[in-house]
Amino acid sequence: MMSKKQYQQYVDQKSPNSSLGKDMLFAYVIGGLICVVGQGIMDLYQGCGLELEGTMCCTSITLVFLGALFTGLGLYGKLAKHAGAGTIVPITGFANAVVSPAMEFRAEGMVLGLAAKMFVIAGPVLVYGITASVGAGLIYWIFSLF
Repeated sequence: MMSKKQYQQYVDQKSPNSSLGKDMLFAYVIGGLICVVGQGIMDLYQGCGLELEGTMCCTSITLVFLGALFTGLGLYGKLAKHAGAGTIVPITGFANAVVSPAMEFRAEGMVLGLAAKMFVIAGPVLVYGITASVGAGLIYWIFSLF
């Protein structure tokens, strides 16, 4: 049996070394480029005559679709390998979090694989996000009564 120190040495030996500065630069640049693409899509919708609210909605839908499409094609994972958090933070990261588990378990069938595993990662985020927003709304409402 390994001691904690031996185990840590083993993990350090097997773990890939990464340059923190390089990783942060890639995350910043690629995350920024995803946001630039989002802004370009938003400008395109505004140029077509959509109101601001409709433009924001259509931009979000388009970015989620593109994130899901690129995940399904296997491109988003390759990008995330180099960009790290730069691909997680934008809304495209949410699409990736939904589609990735579904793609992984698709061999188990449409219901037990794809549909059941689709929200394995994003599900808790949605549940806690919605619960927290409802809770914050109730607290705000209660304080607004006084």
